[in-house]
Amino acid sequence: MLINNAGILHSIGLEDDSEELLDEMWEVNAKAPLRLTRLAFPHLRKSGSGRIIDIISMSGKRVKGNWVGYSMSKYAALAASHTARLQGWEDGIRVTAVSPGYLQSEMTKIHAPNVKQEIMSRPQDIARIVSTLLLLPNESHVPEVLMNCVIEPV
Repeated sequence: MLINNAGILHSIGLEDDSEELLDEMWEVNAKAPLRLTRLAFPHLRKSGSGRIIDIISMSGKRVKGNWVGYSMSKYAALAASHTARLQGWEDGIRVTAVSPGYLQSEMTKIHAPNVKQEIMSRPQDIARIVSTLLLLPNESHVPEVLMNCVIEPV
């Protein structure tokens, strides 16, 4: 099994000229999970029932705020997740993208100060979802999970 769960956020707007911060988000949020998936694929293929869980973000499903770099990197991570799901299917590899919204974390304390931490989803909520996904048989695959503490269109 592989669980891709690293992520960083820098507040970079459309007109900001911060290539270094954009590159850092791209490396951590999009390229690192892709690299790990590539490394794990041969081993997961051998098992016949490999699992990859990609913790993406609701920012990979919609654009909110002035975070163009973060949203771009999360959309790319979601595309890689869907590609891995399609390419691994015949070999028994099941890939699920989990996209949480606001989650109690240091990141949301900094970047979403107007949303109260106590109403946000908790890390243990994601852990429960991941645990359930890992236990499902190949015949009961869930390709994507959207999780949020607020109502919003997707």
